[in-house]
Amino acid sequence: MTSVTTRSAGTPAEPDPAPARRDAEATKAAILRAARYLLARHAHADITLKDVAERAGVSAPLILKYFGNKDSLFARVMSFDTDAAALLDAPLEDLGRHMVRHVLESQRDRGADPLLRIAFAPLHGDHGDVLRANFRAHVVDALAARLSGPHPGLRAELAVAQLIGLGVMYGIARGPRLRDSAAADIGDIAARYGPAVQAQLTPRP
Repeated sequence: MTSVTTRSAGTPAEPDPAPARRDAEATKAAILRAARYLLARHAHADITLKDVAERAGVSAPLILKYFGNKDSLFARVMSFDTDAAALLDAPLEDLGRHMVRHVLESQRDRGADPLLRIAFAPLHGDHGDVLRANFRAHVVDALAARLSGPHPGLRAELAVAQLIGLGVMYGIARGPRLRDSAAADIGDIAARYGPAVQAQLTPRP
């Protein structure tokens, strides 16, 4: 006869680890957002873990738990690989419009432009060189590798320059008509601006 082990009414159930995992991922994301925000406004050498912790609403020891140290944290922030994967995640024939939407939706919904921190590389000394190298490899070179026809590297740089300009106007200059959803929603902006970006991605006949 097979025995069945039953749990008495007073015995607590095994805890579900899923909420804890979700909380940890949300905390890590908040820390990365805070570090990215500070990196876009201050020199790397001037940012402390305490600054990041206060911005993220966590303790500095929690940052050490998740990321190890300041250099490890900012190595993540200075990488563009995850952002580039999302930015380039569309068929080539619709990539221009997709990238425009992604830049604007990232700023509107997450407060984090996928590209704009490259504009602050001069603030960061030697770390700025790392930021530039990552940007070229993860964004520009990855885009160029998808292009056919002549001068793919130049065309990739021109397309990315257009996206950075859009991000500056939206997030730094804060153009009121660009940001006013009553005047132009993101879909409309993508329809207007996307073809200009796409012109660099599609070889001329």
